[in-house]
Amino acid sequence: MDCSTLPEAPAALTDAAGKLHRPAEGEVRIVSLVPSLTELLCELGLTDRLVGRTGFCIHPRETLKPIRKVGGTKDVKLDVVRELAPTHLIVNIDENRRETVEELAAFVPNIIVTHPCRPEDNFELFRLFGHVFGCEEEASRLAAELEASLAAAAAVARALPPERVLYLIWREPWMSVSRDTYISATLRALGWETLPADAALRYPEIDWSAPWMSEAARVFLSSEPYCFRERHLDEVAALSGRPVALIDGEMTSWYGSRAAAGLRYLAELRMRLARS
Repeated sequence: MDCSTLPEAPAALTDAAGKLHRPAEGEVRIVSLVPSLTELLCELGLTDRLVGRTGFCIHPRETLKPIRKVGGTKDVKLDVVRELAPTHLIVNIDENRRETVEELAAFVPNIIVTHPCRPEDNFELFRLFGHVFGCEEEASRLAAELEASLAAAAAVARALPPERVLYLIWREPWMSVSRDTYISATLRALGWETLPADAALRYPEIDWSAPWMSEAARVFLSSEPYCFRERHLDEVAALSGRPVALIDGEMTSWYGSRAAAGLRYLAELRMRLARS
């Protein structure tokens, strides 16, 4: 399907919780509890309707400075949200606590639940936001960019042999990602399969002596949630016996408007590592 243009939206669209959302009417006041989706709202031209964000919502930095903070993604200040009187709340299944969202639902009339699990899921995200907030043209532009980036990523994946990689998100305990995460799906678009292959948890702890470790072609150290730096490269190389590289975690895990840029970043990284 050509997603460069979004088809005409129906009267209502469904979010990740199965709730139908109709186009917003009257004054719109949005609180976002998801950093990447706060960035998406700004990219869609909705900054003037954004009244609240978390302390982790940092992009675009200058644009968000005047927007009031409502705590973190997990520790939301309910009284501040109530004071802001939002008409819409943006949440995510992985990033926000269900109990908190249920408390907020008592006084926020419209809660949009999101749960993208792969880069392609952003098409529905763009469609939903464009439909609810009346920014279909901007949403179509983002869809076109994502379509092109996915095609470019697929071309890189076809041109290079597949690699199995270990993607680390935490140190002491050492933790990675399972294959059912958005991060893993994004890397898969470039021909990188994450290890371990059969993790029971979404973010498993790593045993450096595990038999599957020999399958890893390289190790990536993410910039978030743990901020790995140059000083960690030698440490992980010694533990793994594999080539180690730093990777921008925002480019692998931030869905929304950053998805297209993330795929372009990873395509360039894959080609550069292949050359070296």
